[in-house]
Amino acid sequence: MPLNTSTALAGTAVHVRGTYRSIAHHGEILQGVFEAGGRLRRGLITLPCPLYSSQALFEPSTTTDGVTVREPWRTKAGRAAELALRTLGGPWTGGLLRVTSDIPLGRGFGSSTADVLAAIGAVFRAAGRDPGPAQSAALAVAAETASDALMYPHRAVLFAHRQGESLEDLGGGLMPLAVLGFGTSRDGAGVDTLELPPARYTVWEIEAFRPLLGMARRAVRTGDVALLGRVATASARLNQRHLPVPGLDELLRVAGEVGAAGLQVAHSGDVAGLLFDPRRPDAEARTDKARTRLAALGIEDTWHFTIDG
Repeated sequence: MPLNTSTALAGTAVHVRGTYRSIAHHGEILQGVFEAGGRLRRGLITLPCPLYSSQALFEPSTTTDGVTVREPWRTKAGRAAELALRTLGGPWTGGLLRVTSDIPLGRGFGSSTADVLAAIGAVFRAAGRDPGPAQSAALAVAAETASDALMYPHRAVLFAHRQGESLEDLGGGLMPLAVLGFGTSRDGAGVDTLELPPARYTVWEIEAFRPLLGMARRAVRTGDVALLGRVATASARLNQRHLPVPGLDELLRVAGEVGAAGLQVAHSGDVAGLLFDPRRPDAEARTDKARTRLAALGIEDTWHFTIDG
């Protein structure tokens, strides 16, 4: 989500600043291995989360080499800015990058991806340009090894998160969704995503992903929240062997009791969400009931957001 790029004159010098904002995500609706281009590829469908965001500001320079990051620990964002500068090919040789973010770390909200995409966008914006989704995806993966599909904010895509490319456009954006989110780790410590190895799927699991992708495709094209919820629930179950969610059966029972469309989880984090159709007149009542049922399980820290479609 780009913001404005501003320029201001000071004497005869032109001071250029580029700013860019990227929202977070809430893990994945579906993640696995899929056939694409005649071979098996790892891929995922991202669930965006507008509750949180990263914003970057870039001030380019022709007198310094490399990017200086005001927050030195944001190494991935700095690397992304330098890659974006090389892609632009001048006239700048460096600059100052500032990144601010309210995204919780290590939970599956995509904090590093949002930082990286904000940095890339800010560099391009300083040049008066917008990076295309495919360009942002390639740069993001080069900067951080793997990335969710936040560079496609208005399209649902099957995204190869380790190659940085869209494997398939599912035919539109996500339909309107309401999500009651919560953490699944009892201590709220999250997951060390950097140390999490890629899942090694069995032949049976790989075969199971094929119909799930077809269901996701149909759900997006028809706006069927219930069908999308079934996909998310199945993906959560399949992920249980690779990153177990504590009390998954109890959470699934809650989803059924409150009439949620499904249960969605971060496949490399500890956040999860109950999916609801916000167009239903009883959506708010169902969400309130879900909060009560989760509290009975000891899960009191919840959050709510909607996707407008």
